[in-house]
Amino acid sequence: MSALRLSTVLVSATLATAMLPSASLSASAQVVNPADRNLLVQQNELQMLENRLQRQQFQQQQQQFRAQDRQIAPLPRPEVPQVKPSCQLQPSGSSFVSTCR
Repeated sequence: MSALRLSTVLVSATLATAMLPSASLSASAQVVNPADRNLLVQQNELQMLENRLQRQQFQQQQQQFRAQDRQIAPLPRPEVPQVKPSCQLQPSGSSFVSTCR
C-alpha cells in the first residue's frame, strides 16, 4: 500500500471512530417515555394553533392591504331634475301673451 493510501485509510478510520459516540447519542435521543410523549403532543398542537393564527392574521392583513389598494371611484353627482318653467298662453286682446313662472 502506498503511503498516501495508508494515510487516507487511517484518517477515514479516525473520523469514523470519532463519529460513533455522537451517533449513539442521537439514537438514544429518539427514545421517548410516555410522560414526555404527552408533552410533545401538546407542544405540537400548540405549534399548529400558533401557525393557524399566524396564517389567519396574515390573510387579514393582506385583505386590508388589498382594500387600501383598491381605488374607490367617486360617486357620480346625482341627477337633479331641472324644473322647467311652466308657461301658459293667455289671450290678451287680439294676441296671446306667454306667462311663465
